[in-house]
Amino acid sequence: MSDAIRPVAARTFRAATGLASFVLCALVALFLLGDAVVRGGWGQTFLLAPWVLLALWVLYEFTWASCVRIDAQGAVVQNLLRRTTFGWAQVRDIDLRWQLVFTLADGKDLTCFGGPARSRPVRRSREDEEAKAPAGIRELTEIRDRWQAAPAAADAAIRRSWDVPALIALGVIAVWAVAAIAIANS
Repeated sequence: MSDAIRPVAARTFRAATGLASFVLCALVALFLLGDAVVRGGWGQTFLLAPWVLLALWVLYEFTWASCVRIDAQGAVVQNLLRRTTFGWAQVRDIDLRWQLVFTLADGKDLTCFGGPARSRPVRRSREDEEAKAPAGIRELTEIRDRWQAAPAAADAAIRRSWDVPALIALGVIAVWAVAAIAIANS
């Protein structure tokens, strides 16, 4: 199959340190909950767990959930709990200020919290070595290339929605926290 016929796979862009930060925080949360089981038993852990999980949920939302996903038809931008989906025909411009910014057909600018961001140029180790473009510029170029190569049928409307699974998880943690407060005060 030639490159012209083969569909290009979807690509997801996230903050560079998102996964490492989330994994580190998850390990700390696991340690804290394990320590609570050893020191206080399962009852105390049940009362402490929603607060640790709430902190982990907030860190997840800030470090990992925000992302930009592109494919041949358009893009999905998730900024914390808000998700915006649109086809490439709805895009008027793509720019990289401090973060990636889509200018959409409805006249609004959509700044992407997760995804390519402006960074310093890469240092050269030797004088004769050619300077590399920063990662953010390379990723912006890839996104622009997908936008310009998009088929005319990629005109899905702009849809804004909430991240329902994350809100359900927050609701479960909140109910658990209220139950823990009620049990502790009784």
